Amino acid sequence: MTETAGITRATTGLEGITWNILGQTYHPKASTGDCFAFEALSPPGTFVPPHIHPTQDEYILMLEGEWKLILDGQTHHAKAGDLVRMPRGIMHGYFNESGKPGRAFFWVSPARRLHDLFKAIHNVPDPAEVVRLSALHEVEFLPPPA
Repeated sequence: MTETAGITRATTGLEGITWNILGQTYHPKASTGDCFAFEALSPPGTFVPPHIHPTQDEYILMLEGEWKLILDGQTHHAKAGDLVRMPRGIMHGYFNESGKPGRAFFWVSPARRLHDLFKAIHNVPDPAEVVRLSALHEVEFLPPPA
């Protein structure tokens, strides 16, 4: 897919798309073969458990709130204005334990199959099914710690 000039408006996604993924709201903002960008709205208590993108670099620009992050086995906290860098192949996950909503802008490069994954897991209520579908789209969720 080739990029086209235009504006993806605040609180909306490309072509009006909004995804509900396990209680979080995602708005796709840009999607090409080179890059996939989206906004995530994370209510208190929501999270994305540790996983790996073996074929993509991922970035998070925190817009509002604070998230706890696990990056390559270490715990960090990101607040509004912070940029989180997650090179391909390192384990990462985020947790909104702040008691307040969080909002962030994500982008991955190259896009690979992440846009297709989000379409596939929209409104899927079963975390095990989300993990299964993720593996088919180049995202490897790690087993919970013992």
